[in-house]
Amino acid sequence: MSDSKYFYGTGRRKTAVARVRLYTEQSMTKINDVEKELPKYVTEPLELSGLQNQFSISAHVSGGGWSAQLQAIRLGISRALVVYNADLRTTLKKSGLLSRDPREKERKKPGLKKARRAPQWSKR
Repeated sequence: MSDSKYFYGTGRRKTAVARVRLYTEQSMTKINDVEKELPKYVTEPLELSGLQNQFSISAHVSGGGWSAQLQAIRLGISRALVVYNADLRTTLKKSGLLSRDPREKERKKPGLKKARRAPQWSKR
């Protein structure tokens, strides 16, 4: 899989980072070099563009939880498709698949238990 042509895209969500490669040959989906089946919403960009059986996906993901990693892979697939064919950009943009979700975990403030949670107040 490494010697054939591929299209690259990076996706991020919270602290998860996915480096996605779409290979032109059709073989399998690998996440961190382990063959896995992706949920339908992750491969939505491929289905929307009508290319679901044309590419095999290889993704290296680090950080975050399982949900954030899957969303990062989805964004990476969308960006790689735009590299493959720039005409797909309008279709993917209208579906909201090219926008990064900017929400991050808020930092903990001093004197508080969490970012906003204050210590329990007792009268006596």
